[in-house]
Amino acid sequence: MAQEEHPRRILHLDMDAFFASVEQADNPELRGKPVIVGGGKRGVVSACSYEARKYGIHSAMPSATARRLCPHGEYTPVRMHRYAEVSRQVMTVLERFSPLVQQASVDEAYLDVTGCEKLFGAPRVMGMRIKAEVKAVTSLNCSIGIAPVKFLAKIASDYDKPDGLFVLEQEDVAGFLRGLAVAEIPGVGKRTQGMLEKLGVATMGDVLRYPEGFWERRFGKGGMSLYERALGIDPREVVPFREPKSESAENTFSQDTFNREELKRWLMHQAERVGRSLRKHGYEGRTVTLKLKYGDFTQITRSRTLAAPTSETQAMFLTACKLLDDVELDKPVRLIGLGMSNFARGPRQISLFESLGEDEKKRQLKLDAALDEIRDKFGRDAVVRGRLLDFRKGKDR
Repeated sequence: MAQEEHPRRILHLDMDAFFASVEQADNPELRGKPVIVGGGKRGVVSACSYEARKYGIHSAMPSATARRLCPHGEYTPVRMHRYAEVSRQVMTVLERFSPLVQQASVDEAYLDVTGCEKLFGAPRVMGMRIKAEVKAVTSLNCSIGIAPVKFLAKIASDYDKPDGLFVLEQEDVAGFLRGLAVAEIPGVGKRTQGMLEKLGVATMGDVLRYPEGFWERRFGKGGMSLYERALGIDPREVVPFREPKSESAENTFSQDTFNREELKRWLMHQAERVGRSLRKHGYEGRTVTLKLKYGDFTQITRSRTLAAPTSETQAMFLTACKLLDDVELDKPVRLIGLGMSNFARGPRQISLFESLGEDEKKRQLKLDAALDEIRDKFGRDAVVRGRLLDFRKGKDR
């Protein structure tokens, strides 16, 4: 990796066993015990404490399997609104150290702390200060990695978990990468690993045995990216998250349609996309908007404001369906979209489903969290709601 006169300092923070740790912090009786979050009898594990991991339990594992492995574990429901609240506390701490904070998910963030040494000390000292302040505010541990580029900072944060702090200096990057398994590189999945194994590529050092042109010809942009990572190159900047005004998804059909059931299947698909994005960033919205564009390119929008903010897929879907039911389809539809706006990030009131009871609301919250966890780990199509099983046509936009 080319030496820079003033190399960047990128910090990646990852909260340790975040959901389970929040449960242990809120309920001292759970501390030191195996805690499994989202372990409903017919669901999957959303998260688990380090004590639970000793029994072989991991996220996305079927709850029935977890209960066989650890029948004496403490099984708790998902409380996404509480995790989002604690996440906001963590981000507030980080913003004291740098104006360049990019929240990557509810439990992780990047900071560009280049040039901050005069204010907060050397990288290791700065990392220790951040960890101490996060602990003081939330009672939770986190792990921090500091490196010259983003992908190395993320790897470094996982290097000494839990409660870790690992600093990778510029002069140590080449040696660190040489023996690093390609499986450790963010974005290298099992399918790619299989193709690399056939080439005899197990480490990032192995990647450099092939010339740059080979990777571009064989794997396109992905191959070029892998080659650059092997050299320690990652030009991505830390981009501060800006408050969104809305979140939406829409689809254009290959053929215009009058079919309301088809339109509602698309709304479910879109509600899942929008809901997952909101939950990832800790947002909830109060206003659901339906957009329809007809075959003659005219369009309409219809909106409804809920009694309380929500990020729940089912709540958005049902509201959008009611809006659709109120529209007279006197001409075929070319495009349908679902949007959420009027956001809130404060502590959440209990959301009100207009047609669902309290037990069903809790079930939907756990279902959303479980599906998010599975898709984060195995991809968007790893699990599909029954309504969408036979629904794979159309064009995402």
